[in-house]
Order: sequence, then C-alpha cells, then structure tokens
Amino acid sequence: MQETQSNPLLQEEFFQNNDVKVYPRSYTQEGDTSLVMFKQDGKKYLYVKGTGSFFEELSGEAAGEDSKIVPCDHANRLILNRYLDYTKPRAFGNKVTTMGVGDRLGLASPGHIAIMRQYEVKPILAQQSIRELSLTERDINDVLDSASYATIQEGYTGGFGADGDHLKLEADIKLALDSGMSMLTLDCSDYIRNEVPEMTPAELEKAYMELSEEIRSHYEAAYLDRTFEAAGMSIHFDREELMYNVMLYHDALNYMVHIYHEFIKKADHEIDFEISIDETATVTKPESHFFVAQELINEGVQVNSLAPRFIGEFQKGVDYMGDLADFEVDLAKHANIAKYFDYKLSIHSGSDKFSAFPIIAKHTEGLFHLKTAGTNWLEAVRVLAKHNPELFRKMHTYAFEHFPEAQAYYHITPDLTTIKPLDEVADSELPEYMNDRNARQVWHVTYGVLLTAVDEAGDRLFKNDFFANMDEFEEEYRESLVNHIGKHLETLQLKKVAE
Repeated sequence: MQETQSNPLLQEEFFQNNDVKVYPRSYTQEGDTSLVMFKQDGKKYLYVKGTGSFFEELSGEAAGEDSKIVPCDHANRLILNRYLDYTKPRAFGNKVTTMGVGDRLGLASPGHIAIMRQYEVKPILAQQSIRELSLTERDINDVLDSASYATIQEGYTGGFGADGDHLKLEADIKLALDSGMSMLTLDCSDYIRNEVPEMTPAELEKAYMELSEEIRSHYEAAYLDRTFEAAGMSIHFDREELMYNVMLYHDALNYMVHIYHEFIKKADHEIDFEISIDETATVTKPESHFFVAQELINEGVQVNSLAPRFIGEFQKGVDYMGDLADFEVDLAKHANIAKYFDYKLSIHSGSDKFSAFPIIAKHTEGLFHLKTAGTNWLEAVRVLAKHNPELFRKMHTYAFEHFPEAQAYYHITPDLTTIKPLDEVADSELPEYMNDRNARQVWHVTYGVLLTAVDEAGDRLFKNDFFANMDEFEEEYRESLVNHIGKHLETLQLKKVAE
C-alpha cells in the first residue's frame, strides 16, 4: 500500500494486505458511510465502509462485514450523484465565469480541478463534441463518469459543469440532455449561409425577395431603417444591412428558437444554453451579433452565452493569429453587446491564446465562458515524449503520415516544412515538439487517428501502451495540467480564491 495521508479507512485490513495507490484527498463521509478511492492494477475503485441506504446501494464485492470494494463504473456513479450532489454536473448561469476544459482521455479532470479550484472560475470538466466522442470511441456517459469520479478523487465539492459541445442534431441534443449534461452548445453552422457575404447587391436582393412576404414583413417592421443605441454604439440597419443579416442567419435563428423551446425549456434540470455562430468562415459583424441576440430576445429565448466568429484566427492549440490591435477593437464591441443583452461572451478554441487573454479579461471584465480544446491531450503527449521516446517517435511518424485525414475535421494551417525532422532530434529534446506551434497542431488533431490505429491483426497500435504510460506517470501528468491551465488562468487575470 502507498499511504500518503492517514485516515480511518487506511487502518482496515484490506489496505494493510494489498499494494494499492490511495488518493488521500478522496476520503469522504456521508451519514453513516465513508469511502476512499484507490487504484489497483491500473483501475480505480472505492473502498466503502458503513451502513444505511448509501452503503447498500453501491454495488461491489464484500471486503468485510460492513465494507466493500466498489468499481468506479457508470452504475455506481449514478448512485454517488444521488447522495453526493457535488458529483453531479450543474448549471452556473450568466454571472459566473466558466472555463471548459474537456478531457479527451478521461484522465485530465484531477489536474483541471487541482488548479481551477484555486481561482474564481468554475470548471466545465465534461466537454466533448460528438466528433471527439467518435474519434476517441467514447460516449457521453463515459465522459460524465470520468468527471464525476474526479471530484471524489480530488475531494472537490465546488461544483462543475458538463457541456454537450457543438451539437447540431436533435438526436444528439436529446442524448446529451437525457444523460445529465448541464450545458448545451448549439452549433448552428449548418444553417448559416456562408455564401451570403460573397453575394452582389443584386444577388442579395433577389435571394431576399424569394422569402415569403410574412418573413420579410417581420424583419422589416423590427429593423428596417432603424438605429439602435446599444452597448455604446449606434447600430443601424439600412435595407442592404438587413437583407445581409436575414439571409445569413434566418435559417439558423429558426433552428435556435426550435431547439430552445423543444429541448431547453422542457429539460428536467437547469441548462446553460450557449449559441455558437463561430464555426463558420464568416466573421461575425457587431451588427450581426446584435441582430441575432435581439431576435432571440424577441422570440423568448434565454441565452447564457454566445460565441461569435472573431476577426483573426482562433486555431486549435496555438496562440491568436492576427493583428491584436484590430482584435481588441472587435472584441470590445462583441463584449459590450453581450453585456447589453446580459449574457456571457464565449470564446471558442481559447486554448493557448495567451496574447489575446489580457484583452479578453479587460473587455469582459472577467466574466466570460472560454473553451479550451485538446491541451490536456498535448500535455499527455509531452509526458509521453519525456518517458517513452520510442513510443513517441512511432506515434509522431504515424501522426504525420495520417495528418491529411485528421486535418479534414479541423481548421488549422500548420507549415509542415518548418518542423525539425525527427531523426535530427535527441530523445531529451522530444518534449520540445509540444512547444513548436506547427508540430503542436499536427499532434492536436491526430488524437483520434492515433488512439484508434490498429495493426493487421486488428490490435491497437498505440492506445494500450499510451495509457499504460499515463497510468505510470499519473502524478506528473496532473502537475503538467496544473502548470499549463494555471498559465491560462493567470494570463486571463482571474482572481485567486481567498484562503
């Protein structure tokens, strides 16, 4: 037994006779039942001792007359949720700063909790898109299970959220809400007409006139030749500006309204509803942001956060690409519109945007939702490079060979010619690949290709060895996330929790 902190349960015969790793922060008491988490042979369990309904409902093998070994599985997670409310995801509303960190591997939440509990921000631990679930062969319940058990492991009672991220289809939305997700990010990109900005005035007029008179009358009565004094700006809709926004967003607005009334309002638990109009090539003009928000208000839709498409590039896993002075002007307008309509501005692909973070902090006054994506995976790869260079080299080669198929899922533009050839790099230098923005992007998007790769016999090429490495260096991985996400929180100028 690896004993790192004493608690009453560690005196039990089981811990005296078994070589297991105990998670000292996990010691929990609820009524007549107490528990502690441990790991044996790479799997996590709860040692539970007590009496009463909580003890009886948890399913496991008897370890004594009043104790049992409980696997950290889905069924037992649901029981924990009923008795320990903080293990269940919750909504945070409009007035709490939140940060989506996600967890592609199911291993990152302990590190995320360890650092985020120190700041005035709430973690959205479970944040996976359907695309990511598919690429990692996971499901929503697995993601929720990992986050929930992490709260036990870390002894964290401060509350966390779970985001059905970038969902498009009604079936996926229903699945996410039925599973207990506390946040829904509605991706409207399939309904945004990206050809509109390229239309000539004549083409725009023709397309607009093909809409029904009822639709045109609705928008014209509300906006045509009107000027709105809002958020310190004068926002005016002449005929061309109105036609542009109607043609660009009319279909998307219909879908937003439908999803809100059909799913969000009917949900049996509180939901933070986020609108995403960023997954598009079309930069969101301030007039467009105002138009979308005002229409949602007019239709009775309550939004907790909205993600516009900012100018410049918010590519995955690297710093902001663009002119920061122009970005600040743009960001300030969107932040003011969000304040005017009383929701949080949401920044997507926010991981590693260190040069932009002070600007975001300044103009949102520290109240925002920010999504990071995949940095937990990149930090895992860094740990791998340090301790298992042979496996890292094999995965690196495979990732570059299969990069084109992975790139199809993401908008990234790395310059592969600038990446130092692997045979010119010593083992001790391999972790530095995670600091090269181009190599970093290749690794960022090839996680699915790597984790699902198989040999001719159908066996996993890398997955089992990769997870064995992460199991062995679990604490180092936790600390790497503390440092990396900690840099995000510091650069975002978030306040530390008073001790």
